[in-house]
Amino acid sequence: MYLLGYDVGSSSIKAALLEASTGRVLASAISPKKEMAIDAPRLGWAQQHPQMWWDNLKIATAGIFQTSAVNAADIKAIGISYQMHGLVIVDKNKNVLSPAIIWCDSRAVEIGNDAAQKIGMKKCLAHLLNSPGNFTASKLKWVKDNEPHIYAKVHKAMLPGDYIAMRMTDRIATTVSGLSEGIMWDFHSQRLADIVLNHYGIDPALICDIVPTFSIQGQLTSAAAAELGLKSGTVVAYRAGDQPNNAMSLNVLNPGEIAATAGTSGVVYGIGASADYDLKSRVNIFAHVNYTRQTPRYGVLLCLNGTGILNSWLKHNVAAGLDYPQMNELAAKVPIGSDGLIILPYGNGAERTLENRNLGAQIHNLNFNMHTRSHLLRAGQEGIIFALSYGLEIMRGLGLNVNAIRAGNANMFLSPIFANAFAAVTQTKIELYNTDGSQGAARGAGIGAGVYKDFTQAFAGLKATSFTEPDQAIIPAYTQAYQLWRAVLDAQLAKK
Repeated sequence: MYLLGYDVGSSSIKAALLEASTGRVLASAISPKKEMAIDAPRLGWAQQHPQMWWDNLKIATAGIFQTSAVNAADIKAIGISYQMHGLVIVDKNKNVLSPAIIWCDSRAVEIGNDAAQKIGMKKCLAHLLNSPGNFTASKLKWVKDNEPHIYAKVHKAMLPGDYIAMRMTDRIATTVSGLSEGIMWDFHSQRLADIVLNHYGIDPALICDIVPTFSIQGQLTSAAAAELGLKSGTVVAYRAGDQPNNAMSLNVLNPGEIAATAGTSGVVYGIGASADYDLKSRVNIFAHVNYTRQTPRYGVLLCLNGTGILNSWLKHNVAAGLDYPQMNELAAKVPIGSDGLIILPYGNGAERTLENRNLGAQIHNLNFNMHTRSHLLRAGQEGIIFALSYGLEIMRGLGLNVNAIRAGNANMFLSPIFANAFAAVTQTKIELYNTDGSQGAARGAGIGAGVYKDFTQAFAGLKATSFTEPDQAIIPAYTQAYQLWRAVLDAQLAKK
């Protein structure tokens, strides 16, 4: 018996096939090999056509069967992880009406800010645990205001994972966790957030029906099965946003446990048991995958939009022809603090930790007689870590105890500089696991389909591959470097 998981990101689609009895990965695939394009027709916009996700999902599925001899009929269940906060709108025939407005798009920032002011920030935080912000509900309001001819045709508004599940099952649905990430769930009344929908003039009928995160959410149609090379009737039994799913894939489910990822965006995600919130809404609180009314579990999410995308930009524009390990080798040639060179990594849209300000990426203290490509590469990694540490200060202010962080052995955590610096700056132990979002989605499908009786069984065999303890010898140098970086950030924020 096997489980199939997908991770539908903005850069690529990943697929993993797990042997249910052991949790062993039999095959994995990714498509495309290079990052998917993000269309930015205007400053601050970021959009992708959902068909591109589906096309690459089909290629990734084909890649699974190219490297395994598994019979599609033996796949018990499918799980879906997806890029959060996006908006996909379809008409009554389930046709996509316009490109998806994805997570790093900033066009709805002012709409969300205005809503918070008019609804009242206290009321928003008490009911939503967030301000409406630049999230899915605000993006739908933007369509209503700016593209009324399209909005008039909207039958349902959904998240990217809901779209993929619709393509598989022909059923339109979402989850409480998904609604909370779109700021459309009222934690106080335990229902759709009328205070947001009414303020925006959005008909609740446009919002998807709710299914449990772990449940039989639909079955593959014959048409979808033919496209994917899978068996018709295979159940879709799990869906979750990429960050709750990343935490779940690392078995981060209980209060005090912390997960991190450093892909296109960087995230630190901690679990809480009480509905605490940041008064400035600089970190987000969502319903975690195992949230129930009886046993609430909240995901406290710190997001830095400019993480792997900064490293990728440096690769293509500063270190062309080098791979990431070679870039890490060059970065290691310069000292901690990059000889005073400072990079603010805020070049991928409005940043929540900066109260939704779009500061833009910046390079400070560049000295033509001193600094080299190596300095830029190191300053890029350090800037990302310092920005995450800045956000962690906010999380700690909410009472979240951060002593150890679990992460997948992937993306920027593959860099020794990054892992060691992260541990030193945050003074936490970093635990790396050989897992990823697609594997987590597969395990989630096993829980939803009843293959596993509980989380303990689902995560049997998951073990850390490495540990990085804070190196006391380098903490003073990183502390000084962070203070210099913070002074530059504070000065820039004071100008805005």
